[in-house]
Amino acid sequence: MRKVVFASLLGGALFLAKAEAPTPEQLKILKELGVSPADVIVEEGRDYYHNLKGKTGKTCASCHGQDGANLVGAYAKMPRYYNDIGKVADVDLRIKACLEKYVGFNAKGKKGRKYIVPLAGYVATLSNGMPIQIELKHPEEKRLYELGKELWYKRVGARDFSCAICHEVLAGKRIRLQKLGAPVRDKLYAHWPAYRISKDKLWTMEDRIRGCYKSFFLFDPEKGKFDFKKNWVKKPPFYIEEVIALELFMKKAANGATIEVPGLLR
Repeated sequence: MRKVVFASLLGGALFLAKAEAPTPEQLKILKELGVSPADVIVEEGRDYYHNLKGKTGKTCASCHGQDGANLVGAYAKMPRYYNDIGKVADVDLRIKACLEKYVGFNAKGKKGRKYIVPLAGYVATLSNGMPIQIELKHPEEKRLYELGKELWYKRVGARDFSCAICHEVLAGKRIRLQKLGAPVRDKLYAHWPAYRISKDKLWTMEDRIRGCYKSFFLFDPEKGKFDFKKNWVKKPPFYIEEVIALELFMKKAANGATIEVPGLLR
């Protein structure tokens, strides 16, 4: 349905119907029209916020108010430490914890992502127009920030790559059909979650980091940690502290940037 609607607006149904990546010109038209397929997903998140119930009979709105009244500005300060779950959480983990702890909804696995991602998109939009404000007040926030910084520069694997190799040293160079971004330098976190037209999905930063990790890390599920010596790779699980640490590092670098989400990417 999303593909049909937005293809019609562009008068170019073919590229969306075939799920091909849009051209820069088509992306420009979408932005100029103020149209984003992500708006549909955000509306799904709004609906889940008000109507998704679990065993407790509560919804997100039961705690946080109609139309996210009590969550305005919350995304601008995440990831941060939450006393009720005893850890630093990004928007993904915070929503998962709320659904399971307070709504009584099973948010594990792919089923959980079906609801968490639209909810994350909706919650993030409640901070649109506000500056990112990561403060690192709690000791765990400081620890994870340092871990994220270490992981950003750590060169590992057969390719001897790090996040910084792609997104600092090679920033601006082309990889496949697009240029490598510089998320730290250019404060790109201000535009995430983002809709990826080539995949017809809204991605949170966890989705993006996991995709990057697949390029050169291996997560060993038996040991419960990353193995930096192995040369083959698998995507790490969602909600682990290494992923959240990298988010914290990048989002702190984006302090002061105005939140404009969801972003729109190829």
